[in-house]
Amino acid sequence: MARQSISLTEPNDEWLKSQIDSKEYTSKSELVNDLIRQARQQQRQVDWLRLRLQKAEKSGFTTDSASDILKDSKSRLDG
Repeated sequence: MARQSISLTEPNDEWLKSQIDSKEYTSKSELVNDLIRQARQQQRQVDWLRLRLQKAEKSGFTTDSASDILKDSKSRLDG
């Protein structure tokens, strides 16, 4: 595992400490790794949505209802 040294602002460091104190995480490293995993997942979702929007813009109009589109999008994001 790669080791890194990072500098944190005081509010961010205090927040990290509070998460560890609340027993939510056992170490700052565990918490930072979890935050990075979450950010990577969110980026994948944003990238997927961006591709879908680009594809939709190129495909023209649809006969699907707004609720059908929303339902399909949510199922794809959750899957």
